[in-house]
Amino acid sequence: MAALALTAAGPSGHDDERRLRADLTGLEEVPVVNTVATGKFRARISPDEQSIEYRLSYSGLQGTVSQAHIHIAQLSVNGSIVIWLCQTATNPSPVPTTAHTCNPGSDDFTGTITADDVIAGGTASQQLNAKDLASVIALIRAGAAYANVHTLPSSTGGEIRGQIEVIDQDDNRHDDDRDNKDRRH
Repeated sequence: MAALALTAAGPSGHDDERRLRADLTGLEEVPVVNTVATGKFRARISPDEQSIEYRLSYSGLQGTVSQAHIHIAQLSVNGSIVIWLCQTATNPSPVPTTAHTCNPGSDDFTGTITADDVIAGGTASQQLNAKDLASVIALIRAGAAYANVHTLPSSTGGEIRGQIEVIDQDDNRHDDDRDNKDRRH
């Protein structure tokens, strides 16, 4: 998580309002997916709120990864894709700024999201506009966004998913310790 180790506080003066996390499992998919796969999304909103640095890792997937995204929707509801985290040749991102190619079964990578990465939501009633990073950040903070990893052939709607939540400083330290233990074993 060294890539996410920024120290400046956000506009509210609280660093903990900028740290984000989601633990991805098949249990959060809609409908639920019976899989042993897991994933982690960790991120931090920049102090000026013009970017989000993130790390996505996943492993144990039953299918071949075809794409990974951030969607806008509350828990247990499917919503529009607004940001591509990784792509494949058969499922390319609609924006040229998506740099990472998804590895088929497991992966662990970092990236930076800017307004250029935000696409218009596919569900018109959600009123999600391209390049509107400020709205995406506000929706993430409101608990209305999730990270999702899609696989082929059977989990095209997603094999693992996790609702993105804001975490406080104490939770983040504990999470970093857990991540470091995972790497040692």
